[in-house]
Amino acid sequence: MDFQQATRRHAELSRELHRHNYLYHVLDRPEISDAEYDRLYRELLIIEEAFPELATPASPSQRVGAAPLAKFEPVRHTLPMLSLENAFGAEEIREFDARTRRFLHTADEIAYLCELKMDGVAVELVYREGRLETGATRGDGNTGEKITENLKTLPSVPLVLQGDFPALLEVRGEVYMDLADFQALNRQREEGGLPVFANPRNATAGSLRQLDSAVTARRPLKIACYGAGVIESNAPPVSQSDLLQRLRRWGFRVHLEATRAVRGIDGAIAFFSEFSEKRETLPYEIDGVVIKVDDWALQRELGEKSRSPRWAIACKFPPRQAVTIIENVHLQVGRTGAITPVACLRPVEVSGVTVSRASLHNWDEIDRLDVMKGDHVVVERAGDVIPDVVRVLKDERTGSEEKILLPAVCPECGSPVAKLEGEVVPRCQGLSCPAQRKELLKHFASRNAMDIEGLGDRYIEQLLRLELVRDVADLYRLSRSDFHRFERMGEKLADKLLTAIEGSKHRSLPRFVYALGIRHVGEHVAKVLGRQFGSLEALAAASREELLAVHEVGPQVAQSVLNFFASPVNREILARMQAAGVVPEAVDRRAGGRFSGKTFVFTGSFEKFKREQGAGMVEQLGGRAAGSVSKKTDYVVAGDKAGSKLERARELGVAILDEKSFLQLIEQEASE
Repeated sequence: MDFQQATRRHAELSRELHRHNYLYHVLDRPEISDAEYDRLYRELLIIEEAFPELATPASPSQRVGAAPLAKFEPVRHTLPMLSLENAFGAEEIREFDARTRRFLHTADEIAYLCELKMDGVAVELVYREGRLETGATRGDGNTGEKITENLKTLPSVPLVLQGDFPALLEVRGEVYMDLADFQALNRQREEGGLPVFANPRNATAGSLRQLDSAVTARRPLKIACYGAGVIESNAPPVSQSDLLQRLRRWGFRVHLEATRAVRGIDGAIAFFSEFSEKRETLPYEIDGVVIKVDDWALQRELGEKSRSPRWAIACKFPPRQAVTIIENVHLQVGRTGAITPVACLRPVEVSGVTVSRASLHNWDEIDRLDVMKGDHVVVERAGDVIPDVVRVLKDERTGSEEKILLPAVCPECGSPVAKLEGEVVPRCQGLSCPAQRKELLKHFASRNAMDIEGLGDRYIEQLLRLELVRDVADLYRLSRSDFHRFERMGEKLADKLLTAIEGSKHRSLPRFVYALGIRHVGEHVAKVLGRQFGSLEALAAASREELLAVHEVGPQVAQSVLNFFASPVNREILARMQAAGVVPEAVDRRAGGRFSGKTFVFTGSFEKFKREQGAGMVEQLGGRAAGSVSKKTDYVVAGDKAGSKLERARELGVAILDEKSFLQLIEQEASE
């Protein structure tokens, strides 16, 4: 298409994509499937690749993150983002109402709008002619930090407005993180050996202040809009209720379902009491409700004091903290061997719930808090998250307190514990650890590891429940009579499972190494190690220097491998597998040729091979199959429904092969 046609089509696609973003993220009412949305988005990217001048800041493609910043610029708010006075309980709410009516010289009941007080980070979004121009933090109320690129990554922040929007609009909102998303993020960080966030608000603040907006784009942030600064319009809103309705129509995410217009302060107090009880059931954190005079004319008449408006008040809920004593510390072993210290508390009531345990997260956090067994501590409960120890009352110490030491061995199985350089979480190194057995067995039997077809969750659970296996080596001593003890297991199915187990005895060395579940050793690193050392015996005997000499093996991987093979428990399991006939086969790797030193990435689906089979073809001919596209990628092989990897390849100018071209390249190389 020519430039004129591209411009028209780009505008059509932009309107459609913005509309579908609004339907999905604001109204929670999608009209098309994710696949259809992706198809429209890919078409937009193709047009922008051909005509880069169409990729304006308002394009739906501009949410992915920009180049990292050196620092944040200061932004002065046109109108100050004032803080609110606090009220604690019904009596202080009634005092606010009495002050308001005295100032207005009226005995009549006032119309209020009640809103939830989200526990997040306040921001301001500035739109000119319907397009997002600037995004900033609240800062000190007068000056904030410019975080436009970070805010653009939030799907719930509109890049362009819809409907009858004002020429200039300054919108205030609260960026936050749902509790479930916060917990998932912390689990992910814990598994990666990274420090966890103390609460959703800290996680949100840290995410918004990333100099690299690509990091922010990976965080599960949302926004709830609640107010405005300057509005340049011939017909501005007349009330807070009117504003919220208009914000929703213009494309903003507003918690209308959690707001209530009332007449008189009794209705506002009822709203406060209702959500004081409901707060534990909400999917996000709130720390109170906000009561605002609804009528904007009355707001203007009431005006502001030096730091807060007279027409609004924040009604705070009772604190969810209590003081208790750490009576003991339980070491909890996770499914990947991560050991987490959990404080066993003298039971105490916090926000209506009896609490007897609280997370201490890791030993870095223990050191930061300077917490000891026997300490008087402040615990805090936040939603469904396990309570945290937030402060130690050191003045209460008697001298009988005990340090919480890093364990030398796993509390579940007695295997050695290792805390790798750069990580905050110590991990059990044992292959037979009861806390890890199910996940270890699942991983060992998975398709890309030992590929024991049919041995899924249901059968692994029965093997463990019947105590037929303690570790992966026990799989190779199972008999037909063992499987007969399973629920609804016939001869045919038992034989099929036994055949699959037998067939796994001669998998390639890289697959076997990957199946062992060594920390930091994924599929690719397992292939690198397998090719370098050639046999399991050579890998097990490798020194730290020999491991570090291998390209793509760093200190963390090297230490993990050393720790694994140093464990007597692991060596005993490997010996039992060898005695049962498990003999990993070395990979026949062809050196040189066109694929030597070349990196391939596969995306989409193919008719004549699966992606892992394509990767195997490349590796057999000396190349490498990677999972992500970078400047070092030589080829991207794109099949049907190729996704973001194809788009990334086009951005970087990486050579792209379709299925036919790839197979021709393989055939040509194999015939040389």
